[in-house]
Amino acid sequence: MFVQSLVVNQASLHFCSHLTIVNLVSLFSLLPAASLRRSFGGRGSISSPGWRRSSVTPRVTTFPCPGCQHDIDLGERGISMLFRNFTLESIVERYRQAARAAVAIMCNVCKPPVQEATKSCMDCKASFCNECFKMNHPWGTPKAQHEYVGPTTNFRPKVLMCPEHEMEKVNMYCEVCRRPVCHLCKLGGSHANHRVTSMSSAYKILKEKLSKSIHYLISKEDQVRTQISELEVLICDTEENGQLAERRTCEHFERLLETLQERRTEMLRSIDQSRSLRVERLRAQVEEYQGMLENSGLVGYAQEVLKETDQSCFVQTAKLLHVRIQKATESLKTFQSAAAPSFEEFVLDTSKEELLLKQLSFSGVPEPPVIDLSRCRVYNEGLIHWRLSEDSLPTDHHIVEFRKLGSEAEQESSWSASEPVFGCSTVLCDLSADSSYTFRVKSCRNRVYSPYSPEVTLHTPPAPVFGFLFNEKCGFSAERLQLSKRRDSVESVAGMSLLLSAERVQIGSYICLDYIIGDTGISHGRHYWAFRVQPNSYMIKVGVASDSKLTEWFHNPRDTSSPRYDQDSGHDSGSEDTCFEVSLPFTLVTVGMGRLFIPKASTAGDHSSRVLPMPQRIGVCLDYDAGRVFFYDADSMRCLYERAVDCSGTMFPAFGLLGGGAVHLEDFITAKRLSYM
Repeated sequence: MFVQSLVVNQASLHFCSHLTIVNLVSLFSLLPAASLRRSFGGRGSISSPGWRRSSVTPRVTTFPCPGCQHDIDLGERGISMLFRNFTLESIVERYRQAARAAVAIMCNVCKPPVQEATKSCMDCKASFCNECFKMNHPWGTPKAQHEYVGPTTNFRPKVLMCPEHEMEKVNMYCEVCRRPVCHLCKLGGSHANHRVTSMSSAYKILKEKLSKSIHYLISKEDQVRTQISELEVLICDTEENGQLAERRTCEHFERLLETLQERRTEMLRSIDQSRSLRVERLRAQVEEYQGMLENSGLVGYAQEVLKETDQSCFVQTAKLLHVRIQKATESLKTFQSAAAPSFEEFVLDTSKEELLLKQLSFSGVPEPPVIDLSRCRVYNEGLIHWRLSEDSLPTDHHIVEFRKLGSEAEQESSWSASEPVFGCSTVLCDLSADSSYTFRVKSCRNRVYSPYSPEVTLHTPPAPVFGFLFNEKCGFSAERLQLSKRRDSVESVAGMSLLLSAERVQIGSYICLDYIIGDTGISHGRHYWAFRVQPNSYMIKVGVASDSKLTEWFHNPRDTSSPRYDQDSGHDSGSEDTCFEVSLPFTLVTVGMGRLFIPKASTAGDHSSRVLPMPQRIGVCLDYDAGRVFFYDADSMRCLYERAVDCSGTMFPAFGLLGGGAVHLEDFITAKRLSYM
């Protein structure tokens, strides 16, 4: 039987996705083993219901699905590597029994008249009535221990054997391969190093998961029905909207056709009028010249007048005659047609109109764009980037809208729109400091606008942007620091110079930091700047420093707090914070190894509360007048740390680097500085 040959796991799941239970029952009942051989096309053979795995040749590595005719790859060993799916067989058997409930199973032992069977023995592989069962299974004999079930014709042994070790039953479950295995597979087979569990444990776990999933589906039955109702409503709305779109499209094209017909009629009428007028003028000219031919006697009359000898008579007659001849002569000398035969003024150039008609889009509404938060920046101005889906058609332009979000006491402002943008980014000017703005974008194609993109909210810095570049003249160590040409990034190189300096390090001393500051100072107001730290940086100190302390500090090389005798090991321990912050000339936090370390004095908690994940961008805000400095996550504008600072002179952004690492100033910060140079 075909049901006996369907002994697969993954293949049976594929079949079940294409065949219903009724189809499976009919398929299993109608297809014998011979049909299976035909389905393989002679590539292998399967014998009677008691076939052995060894009867299938390894060449049979695919199995055609009866539902979709798609070949299922069974692996190198083919069907011999797969388990029998007893669960599927049981389901099919139950439906087969229900289908033939009206057809009774008769006893295989009774003599005529044969009685209807009431039991089937799985060991004897036969069906019995009550009397025959008692006679063949007497008490006190080994046959009394046989397993019996209700009347059935399915006597297959329900024991799952290992495909690799055919004589071993599976009694364990491999959690890596997610399949049953035997003890030999675990001891020295392909699952030797895999994590396995007992079959009972796997049974309980999988049964519990399946039960929970079924209970979840049952509990969501009302929700599914509601969603089906919503989908049916959507289908109706789609049908109605589609019909409405068809009517509107017909109306648009009818108006276009009416306009074209009107213009066609008007132009044909103008051409006809012009043609009639020109023909009339030309015919009049033809008649005039024809008259000249018909009045050829004028020449003979003039010749006779010339023979007149009486002067007074000649003058009286020749005067009028000369006028008539002179007119005829002039018309012959200056011949010109009364009308032009060309109709060039009525030639139409419809190339632009044809191009517009060809560009009419029938692809529907454009897909909405998506704002790319990883590339968006907001300062005094907002740099907004967005992207389109890969399969979207080209768009004509985009419109960016934004509005300022107010507090609970304030109402949100209305949406403001940008000018049409013909790329995928734009800059929005005049944003308020320390405010939240919501942005959205829509695309336009052939005057049809897409839905708005999902709204995103970005927070502007708490103060105007302060622009600066790195200063290579104050405390800069060219041996261990590399500065970019634009002076917008600095990299610490742990090279040979640092290795040689390690020979001078004594117990209790530490390798020094290399410092660099900004080239522009702050003497009043509130200012904000942002930068990025290279993720693999070892240790970087960040803060602000006054000019007086920097001058004193950098010009005192014998001081133990100078850069040559920096008392910091790179480990942010509590004992080091106390003395180190006193020795350094600037307020700082430490960034390195993917973390941000807050000084101990900032919190009263344990060490873990001082260690934060390193933000992708770090912002610093100096309030010179209030004497406070703030450190922010520049993406979310969340304040990470703040403290008082002595603003006794001009304050400069300051950085200290140890080991490998790099600091990159934000482009907008450096661009603002470069614009003033």
